[in-house]
Amino acid sequence: MPALNDLALTVEEHEPGQFFWTLLEAHHGDASTETLDYRVYRTAASPQASYSNAMAMGVLELQKISAAANLAGNAG
Repeated sequence: MPALNDLALTVEEHEPGQFFWTLLEAHHGDASTETLDYRVYRTAASPQASYSNAMAMGVLELQKISAAANLAGNAG
């Protein structure tokens, strides 16, 4: 599981009125560069009717990831 600070949330409208959230994971380049590459980590299985609904669902997914990370950290 990536660190939460390496995740970015975005929303895309694939078709009119069909908004999908996507979580992107940052991949750091080598030490000589300051660039980040982002790769898809998770994406919505079904669309939302609005940008704000899709964003809210993406935030919910981030919260689930955060809760799982906290549980894993407390178990060790």
